[in-house]
Amino acid sequence: MKLTKPLVILDLETTGTWIEKDKVIEIAMIKLLPTGGREVYAKRINPGMTIPPVVVELTGISNEAVKDAPAFKEVAKEIVDFLRDADIGGFNVDKFDVPLLEREIRDAGLSLSMNARSIYDAQKVFHLNEKRDLTAAYAFYCGGKKLEGAHAALADTEATLEVMEGQIQKYGAGEDTIDVLGRFNYVERQEFYDSDRKFRWWNGELYMMFGKYAKKESLREIARKDPGYLEWMLGKDFSEDIKALVEGALKGRLPKYEAPKVVGEHG
Repeated sequence: MKLTKPLVILDLETTGTWIEKDKVIEIAMIKLLPTGGREVYAKRINPGMTIPPVVVELTGISNEAVKDAPAFKEVAKEIVDFLRDADIGGFNVDKFDVPLLEREIRDAGLSLSMNARSIYDAQKVFHLNEKRDLTAAYAFYCGGKKLEGAHAALADTEATLEVMEGQIQKYGAGEDTIDVLGRFNYVERQEFYDSDRKFRWWNGELYMMFGKYAKKESLREIARKDPGYLEWMLGKDFSEDIKALVEGALKGRLPKYEAPKVVGEHG
């Protein structure tokens, strides 16, 4: 790989996937220099909050493992200095790692200028160049078979059935029930309370994703401080599920967060 300026490949492990609120628990960066040199920066971070069990299971980083680690604000300048004027690369960095890192650095009272940097996202390149459609899935899960008659409804339906059977065989660990595939929905169940994504779980509490309290205060706090706002919602065009949630909050009844079971490997 020939470079004309430094390139930093970075990866973050975090308490979750909410860019505006979640915290870094580990950062790793490899800096490649145009001269051929290489520098490495890797550090665990104490997030100042409990790491959710699903994240502990996914990353292998426990609360005990970071209890003596520095807070992000203590190492923020080191991170900014390491990045300096380098370009940035990684997997899904454009949508997740970079914006979350920018917010953490901003919260620490510093800034990370992105004006003169290029971002190279390996995930984008992968998704743009390798097919991720039914034909590709059919070949992958069904022994390299070629899908004949693609985009004809019955052919696509038959192929999807074979793909699902192949997935059960591949990921079922000896089980052969359709429930095996249901386990792979844990990310959605963890993050959002409802299918419209009006409320999101964070740190065991529900937060609104809309309106004047969007991403700011928990539903529990809103019910205590501004019950009139929730009463106003009951008269608006929200789903029955959301209205039931809001009505329960006004009466002091809130759903309990249930951590999902992790399926698959951390990557």
